[in-house]
Amino acid sequence: MMKPRVRFAPSPTGALHIGGLRTALYNYLFARKHGGTFILRIEDTDQGRYVPGAEDYIIEALKWTGLVPDEGVGFGGQNGPYRQSDRKDTYQQYAHALVQSGHAYYAFDTPEALDAQRQSIDNFTYNHTTRDGLSNSLTLGDAASQQRVDAGEPFVIRLKVLPGREIHIQDLIRGSVVFQSSELDDKVLLKADGMPTYHLANIVDDHLMNITHVIRGEEWLPSTAHHVLLYEGFGWSDTMPQFAHLPLIMKPVGNGKLSKRDGAKFGMPVFPLNWKGETDEDSFEGFREAGFLPEAVVNFLALLGWHPGNDQEIFSMEALMEAFTIENIGKSGARFDFEKAKWFNQKYIQALDTEALAARVRPLVAAKGYRTNAEYLEKAVGLMQERATVLPDFVETGYYLFEPVKSYEADAVQKKWNAAMAPFMAELIQVLHDFEPFLTLPLEEMVKKIMQEKGLKPGDVMPLLRIALVGTMKGPAVFDTAVVLGRDETIQRLQTFLQYVVDLQ
Repeated sequence: MMKPRVRFAPSPTGALHIGGLRTALYNYLFARKHGGTFILRIEDTDQGRYVPGAEDYIIEALKWTGLVPDEGVGFGGQNGPYRQSDRKDTYQQYAHALVQSGHAYYAFDTPEALDAQRQSIDNFTYNHTTRDGLSNSLTLGDAASQQRVDAGEPFVIRLKVLPGREIHIQDLIRGSVVFQSSELDDKVLLKADGMPTYHLANIVDDHLMNITHVIRGEEWLPSTAHHVLLYEGFGWSDTMPQFAHLPLIMKPVGNGKLSKRDGAKFGMPVFPLNWKGETDEDSFEGFREAGFLPEAVVNFLALLGWHPGNDQEIFSMEALMEAFTIENIGKSGARFDFEKAKWFNQKYIQALDTEALAARVRPLVAAKGYRTNAEYLEKAVGLMQERATVLPDFVETGYYLFEPVKSYEADAVQKKWNAAMAPFMAELIQVLHDFEPFLTLPLEEMVKKIMQEKGLKPGDVMPLLRIALVGTMKGPAVFDTAVVLGRDETIQRLQTFLQYVVDLQ
């Protein structure tokens, strides 16, 4: 295979949906697998839908997940400009050339005239059955049409789709797909404001940028039929890229395509990064801010439609590059399983060494105003590492490692505490003042000795010690926690708890 050139071509109309990020990932993996080139192209021809900040968001999301383009907006390259609004003159030349070759035509219909057609014809479509009765160069003739163009009369350029043929697309995922040209409309290629539509700009750019493979969502499959006609019209059939249309990402319940509103509905992120819209309804939480590691998000997305052919689930980026093949992408929609995403994140958190994990958690710790001493932070995250699913767990669930216990698990205290425990707790506090060495195993042996002396069982003591130190019975190992907190803090928490239970009596 020749070295591929692929592109990720999002529109800057808002936050990049997680499905778009998966498209970028598959393009990236395919390029890396075959030593090719990954390009970022911004398709902003629809200026009416342009959203300030969206382009920067796309670039930041790619950088966060490690999907760094070789060429593109913000990254440079020899095939720019990579922002379509900067290539307006180029598209106009190609659109007019299509008219001259007979594969497109000028249309002068006013918005009012088209509205009238929609009112009089159910499901009106501008195509081979209706264009003969409309105002265009096919009905007006070349000379009259050129006069209108020269006079500055508004016009659009439409693709001329001839009926009566089959359009064959050999898709790398879906196999042979056939469209009937009679079912296609005459797409607008160049708008009245001189800007191209997606259809024209997409084809011209793919050709000029030497794109070899187009890997995109299945929702674009119907458009591909028009694109085949455009390649033919330009005489570029021999350089037409290979197409691969990815399966949809489905809702967690498996019914329908995952939408941006599903995040709020199901209580989960469906965007890579936070997005602040003009309203709360248009603002979304991202995987990054929810506490996911980018490596985990990439691993999760890779398996959301693609499978390696075996039972392996954990992949580094390098392993994904090696294993990825388009042939192993499925045709059916892939269900967005957020619980699985959390499972991946937990696995990646557990795999980090404590120094690297502390570095990931440090910004959250600092934001809370907690101490960020490196030595202590590494011990604290190490204590919580096996219990954390997302990064905020370290400062939310595990807040007690950075500040005193806020409250005690009342039901557990009521169930486990009795007045006979007070002498044990008082003696333990006294012993701890001078106990050496203040380490996990010696502490455990010392507590067991006092328990035996007083005829107590582990079930009588250990839950209460855990509650005293962290407020709940679900916390980390008692003696490991005591060592991390240190002697003075451990004693202080035991004293506070003892006073609390005594006051309850």
